[in-house]
Amino acid sequence: MQSPEFSNTSRRRFLGTALGSAASLNLLSGFVKGQGTSANSKLNIAFIGAGGRAGANIDGCDKAGQTIFALCDVDKARAEGAFKKYPQAKVYTDWREMLATEGDKIDAVVVSTPDHLHAVAAMGALKLGKHVYVEKPLTLTISEARALHAAAKKAGVCTQMGNTGHAAEGARLTNEYIRSGSVGEVGQVFCRTNRPIWPQDLLRPAAEPVPESLNWDLWLGPAPEKPYSSKIAPFKWRGFLDYGTGALGDMGAHIIDHPMWALNLGLPTRVTVEKADRAVAGSEKDSHPSSCIIHYEFAAAEGRGPVKLTWYDGKYTIPRPDGMREDQQVPDNGCVYLGSKHHMMHGSHGGNPVIIDAKHGSFVAPPKTEERSPGHYVEWVEAIQKGDPSRAKSNFDVAVPLTETLLLGVIGTMLGPGTELSWNPETLKTGNETADRLVSHTYREGWSL
Repeated sequence: MQSPEFSNTSRRRFLGTALGSAASLNLLSGFVKGQGTSANSKLNIAFIGAGGRAGANIDGCDKAGQTIFALCDVDKARAEGAFKKYPQAKVYTDWREMLATEGDKIDAVVVSTPDHLHAVAAMGALKLGKHVYVEKPLTLTISEARALHAAAKKAGVCTQMGNTGHAAEGARLTNEYIRSGSVGEVGQVFCRTNRPIWPQDLLRPAAEPVPESLNWDLWLGPAPEKPYSSKIAPFKWRGFLDYGTGALGDMGAHIIDHPMWALNLGLPTRVTVEKADRAVAGSEKDSHPSSCIIHYEFAAAEGRGPVKLTWYDGKYTIPRPDGMREDQQVPDNGCVYLGSKHHMMHGSHGGNPVIIDAKHGSFVAPPKTEERSPGHYVEWVEAIQKGDPSRAKSNFDVAVPLTETLLLGVIGTMLGPGTELSWNPETLKTGNETADRLVSHTYREGWSL
């Protein structure tokens, strides 16, 4: 374990020197490869976050045959399993120290922190010219997503967001069913999750003593300085505005991703909040609403007309479409597409598409024309090894518009029912001054991009 006495001043000085050196040497040199790549073709990967969800990401990179070079987590107890499983890995508590110390030895960085830390951690890696994999949703705010996109382009690195269903067979089938015209023209999509499975519509809980295993200041990172509660960390942070993006940010990346990809939706032109339920007075200052209905409108594009997409979460469910077979039920987590020839549904994470209307017997499955994925983590690794960012199919070119779409809905629900946002992606304006302020991020002193 690296020394906890590594002071904030020393960190800033050390990291500033490291970043400056890396920037001058690497950022314009194309694809950056460290010692691991040049020595044996395996990537040396560092992980910011080693407990919880990070375990699946570490395992994914391990199974892809790469070197688990360094592990960092602010909670020693939560990350203990990973530390024991990979005893050869360097262990850190502060990711800034890890990047400063190991930056010349690592090729890539995986960020598996709560949402509010994604941007600053990923940017630290990008400034060193490292390839990055970032959990979904990409960032807490739209301005951060745009900043990461620009930094990745400048660094010339390979990126991937952790919406693993993007690599699923079902995602490819959905693309083929829709793009071939087999279901006809799709003008309406319904999307739904049964989340939140953590509390939302609540006030911030009372302060509690910080566990000895947790560095709460580092857990907060760029977020406002507020007291610890076990009702926030390590799991229930998603419901709080300071740290997470609620049910939409959590599951939208696994659900809305598929219609956005199959229909080439681009960015929405209008977002309207029909429902954003709150029963607790003042909860809008601290947490996301308990249940939502949000309408997205997408302009017509080549090969299709305009599309309306409606999001349901919490207690709200997808309405049963006319003509749906009696033996079918709308998904609890997934999508329903209303096509001019057939209606179709699939689950989350690229769940397999199924024709659900009474005319399903006349459906003819199209030929398989989409490139199949070798696996979400393998895509990213191969992109790095071959120097081709496009091989990672949920790279930031894909992840940023998806994240931006999700966050527009999140912003709308923060303002409440009846909110209408008209999105201008060039000016980052919504037509609502309060919403416009939520597009950009505010950082705690000492933290920034």
